[in-house]
Amino acid sequence: MQGIPPLLKEAMRYSLLAGGKRLRPVLVLATVEALGGEETAALPFACAIEMIHTYSLIHDDLPSMDDDDYRRGKLTNHKVFSEAYAILAGDALLTEAFGLMAKGGKEAALAPEILLTIIEEGARFAGARGMVGGQVDDLLGENGAVSLEQLESIHRRKTGDLMAYSVRTGAYLGGASPEVLESLTRFAYDLGLAFQIQDDILDVIGDQQVIGKPVGSDEEKHKATYPALLGLEESKRKLTEITNRAKRHVEGYEELNPASLMGIADYLLQRDR
Repeated sequence: MQGIPPLLKEAMRYSLLAGGKRLRPVLVLATVEALGGEETAALPFACAIEMIHTYSLIHDDLPSMDDDDYRRGKLTNHKVFSEAYAILAGDALLTEAFGLMAKGGKEAALAPEILLTIIEEGARFAGARGMVGGQVDDLLGENGAVSLEQLESIHRRKTGDLMAYSVRTGAYLGGASPEVLESLTRFAYDLGLAFQIQDDILDVIGDQQVIGKPVGSDEEKHKATYPALLGLEESKRKLTEITNRAKRHVEGYEELNPASLMGIADYLLQRDR
């Protein structure tokens, strides 16, 4: 991080190193492992995707978006460094992420077509056609009547797309066949939906000290959630159903040992933060 203004660097590090589950980089590495690939070469890509995720959290927390004061048990970035520096820290993390992927790919002598595909998909899954577009739909759905189908579409883009990108990146690096790549993608989207349902459930019944942010904030902001649409018990049933479906997507392939991926799915089903 040489050449970065000290205050900007501090703001970037504040959110990037604030803890959290590191789910997306873990998915990259777990997918490479499942395919018998080289995990060391995947590390820059795993770190880059966490940088993209962190940038999105910094911007989501801004007063113009979700207006949150706490993230992972700490004050949000704009509460510590100001809105201007939070915006710039997010911008910097996003931009540096693509540079890190390019550098990591060159150092690992990755085939150019694979590296370019990963970078192109990063722009697509994280950008206007993916995560950013999902955030727009989420904002448009606030205080309005949102159907279950619309809610799933929002979360497929806002949450699922970056998880799919994580798994697909690991699949490319691990040399997955097209058939396995497609099944891994379906696994990731179901995992993302299950993750979001559990998030919604925890916002109702979670422990604020454990999840690191106020409980009940979704209801207070009139956000569409699974418990609001389905009720708490039906949301829990749907969570189990989708988690089991996700696991079935990665069963039965000779080239794939899905133990770690299934372990992640089981962990998310039981998580309390």
